[in-house]
Amino acid sequence: MAEDMTRQQLDQLAKEFRYILTDQICHMGWGHLGGTFSLVEIVITLYWRIMRIDPKNPKWEDRDRLVLSKGHAGPVVYAALAYKGFFPIRELATLNLEGSRLPSHANALLTPGVDMTTGSMGQGLSCACGMALSARMDSKKHTVFCIIGDGESDEGQIWEAAMLAGHQRLENLVAICDYNHLQIDGRTDDICTLDPLAEKWRAFNWEVLEMNGHDWDEVHSTIAKAQHVQGKPTMIIAHTVKGKGHRRYENLVSSHCLRLADDTAKKELLAGIEGLDFDWTNQ
Repeated sequence: MAEDMTRQQLDQLAKEFRYILTDQICHMGWGHLGGTFSLVEIVITLYWRIMRIDPKNPKWEDRDRLVLSKGHAGPVVYAALAYKGFFPIRELATLNLEGSRLPSHANALLTPGVDMTTGSMGQGLSCACGMALSARMDSKKHTVFCIIGDGESDEGQIWEAAMLAGHQRLENLVAICDYNHLQIDGRTDDICTLDPLAEKWRAFNWEVLEMNGHDWDEVHSTIAKAQHVQGKPTMIIAHTVKGKGHRRYENLVSSHCLRLADDTAKKELLAGIEGLDFDWTNQ
């Protein structure tokens, strides 16, 4: 349920998330830092200020759903779920280890609180459409949120789902595009430009909103507004920075998936998170 949090509390939580995520990558020797960091403020806002959830009952029928279509950003959702009490925070240290409930990509069969297994690019929005349509058929009032990537938006299935959602007028569906302008192979504008992105979604009969994906007030007010749109689904274009919050990897293609060769690289990576150093593995 929504919580009242000060800007200072939100900033502290985001800093802790980024520190833990960086520490996990250092421990593993590799990880998807860039597109995970770009979602920190959005994911925290969803789980702390917007979504109706119950950690004691992860399958609560009336909960809001989140489909993380860009499933490689799963670690930031795991951090949110752990902090909300779906499982112990110390379990985050098992990310992608053998026998872990926390694989590198989101898996609903393993992780309490994950609503949809994702990772195959382009498929999440179709699943979210099915969830939203099912909810409407059952007269349920929950919202289905879906986070997609801008690189992922090169997939044709994204636009098939967009066409279906617009035709079905799925007003209980809110999609968020993490528009950081970078993907695994380079800049989105160089590989397959999405512009004019807003006009594309409007052409599929979606309400389109835009926001700074790192501004707490703007993220909250935009998502809250999207939940009140009637007669059509909503796409929120979130203008973000890949690697946001890490001084060494902001806005770099190389931050998509980092591979650390030695301990020096790990120390440099962890040092890039300023102002925080704490042992979270005992919590």
